[in-house]
Amino acid sequence: MKVLVPVKRVIDFNVKVRVKADQTGVELQNVKMSMNPFDEIAVEEAIRLKEAGLASEIVIVSIGPVQAQETIRTALAMGGDRGILVTHDGETEPLAVAKILKEIIAAEEPGLVILGKQAIDDDCNQTGQMLAALMGWPQGTFASKVEMADGSVAVTREIDGGLETVKLSLPAIVTTDLRLNEPRYASLPNIMRAKQKPIDMKTPSDYGVDMTPRLATLKVEEPAKRVAGVKVENVGELVSKLKEEGVI
Repeated sequence: MKVLVPVKRVIDFNVKVRVKADQTGVELQNVKMSMNPFDEIAVEEAIRLKEAGLASEIVIVSIGPVQAQETIRTALAMGGDRGILVTHDGETEPLAVAKILKEIIAAEEPGLVILGKQAIDDDCNQTGQMLAALMGWPQGTFASKVEMADGSVAVTREIDGGLETVKLSLPAIVTTDLRLNEPRYASLPNIMRAKQKPIDMKTPSDYGVDMTPRLATLKVEEPAKRVAGVKVENVGELVSKLKEEGVI
């Protein structure tokens, strides 16, 4: 079974995000970039399936700038077999990404697609669901456990009320949550070997997809800074303060 894993290049989660001076977006120049953490979990799960003999090939896909090759190479160093990069320098929206993935799936014919439930830059949490709708495939979102069986996959989902397990017929779409696994670090020999693994370079026009954004960002602002707290001597003073702040 072939497994397809889409990954996204985002600002590293350890980096403080800074808004551009003109408030048109966030600053990406001279900022450390890395693989979306939820996608790292998806790559790790695909590798574990291959190690268990349940997957034969892992194809890593990314849609973004040429620099996203680094993100693909990271996934290849972890254990992916080959990559596909669809180069696009502008903004990527979930529906356009899902349409490109649909065309890639038609060409690659994977038995399973595993991707992060959301990207930490836009937090859309839509691509996996849109892709499942376009493909007409069953989906298991927010996966905290994945178990393969003959022609099906059981996905334990994290929901508001606890855990829910759904059984999906393959082929299927699975989106990963934080507690699914702990991604491995790529070893130096694997990093060197990843440099020799193939990455096919494509463009959105190769798949007939228009990447023109459907949404316009009007302004980006940093959240208001928190005001330092104050100590009060008694309940009466507390009530007075709350009234002054308009809380009560």
